[in-house]
Amino acid sequence: MNPERIVERQQINQQEYNAIREFLEKSCGIVLGDNKQYLVNSRLAHLMKEQGFASLGDLVKVLYSSRHRKLQLSVIDAMTTNETSWFRDNHPYESLKKIILPDLSDRKIQNAAIWSTACSSGQEPYSVSMSIQEYLRSRPSTLPGVRIVATDISPSILKEAQTGLFDNTSLCRGITEEYKKRYFDSINGQWRIKPIIRDRITFKEINLLQSFFLLGRFDCIFCRNVLIYFSSANKEDIINRLADALKPGGYLYLGGTESIPHYTDRFEAVRFKHGMVYKLKE
Repeated sequence: MNPERIVERQQINQQEYNAIREFLEKSCGIVLGDNKQYLVNSRLAHLMKEQGFASLGDLVKVLYSSRHRKLQLSVIDAMTTNETSWFRDNHPYESLKKIILPDLSDRKIQNAAIWSTACSSGQEPYSVSMSIQEYLRSRPSTLPGVRIVATDISPSILKEAQTGLFDNTSLCRGITEEYKKRYFDSINGQWRIKPIIRDRITFKEINLLQSFFLLGRFDCIFCRNVLIYFSSANKEDIINRLADALKPGGYLYLGGTESIPHYTDRFEAVRFKHGMVYKLKE
C-alpha cells in the first residue's frame, strides 16, 4: 500500500486532536472547532510523510519540545489558512482610494504608513499599493513617502510574497487586463509586480499574539478575515493593541463578518456604499 495514503487515512484520536488544538491556540491563536480532524489530516499529511512520522501521536510527542522550533513553525505554516485574492471584496480598496487617501492628503500627512497584518502570498498589500498608485495618478505629488508594512506568521509564505511573482491562474482572481498591463511584467510565463508597486512594501514575520510595538504606528491597518480564527479573549487583546498601533484618526479594516463593538469602544464606524471601516476616536 502507498505509504502516503496510509498517512492520509489514519484516524486521529481525541487526545492527539486536543494536543494539536492546544498547541495551535497557544502558539499562534488559531482556534480549531470540535470536529476538524479532517482538516488536521489534510494539512499535516505531507509534512508528516516528509518528516518521517508514522502517526499524529508521534508528531505531537516531538512538537512540544522547545528544541524543535523548526518543526513547530512547519506545523503552524501548514495549518495557517493562506486563502487570498486580489482586491478581495473590492469595496475596501475603493474606499481607500476615495475616502481614506484623500483624507490623509487633506490632513497633509507625510510618510503615511499602512499595515497589512496577514498578507499571505502578497495579494492584499500589492492590491493596497496598486490602489495607492491609482490615487496618485489622479492626484500626483500628494502623500509623499507612503509606505506599506506586510506581515504574516508564515516564513515560507512571506518568501513567496516577496518575490512578487504570480502565475496566470492567480492573476485571474481579481486582476483586470488593464492592471495586468500597467502593473506587471511578463517573465518566463509568470507575471512579476513592477518595482513602482513592490518597492513601497516591506515584509516582516509577525505573530499577532505577540507584541508588534516595534513596527511603529500606522494611518491605516488592514486586518481582514483574520480575527475569525482567534478566541474572544485574543480578539479583544489584538483589537486593542491594533488601536494602540494606529495614529489619532487612523483607520482599521476588518473582514465582512468581523466587528469591533463587543471588544472595544475606541472606534467609530465610517459607512460607505458597500461596506464600512472603523476610525480611531481622537
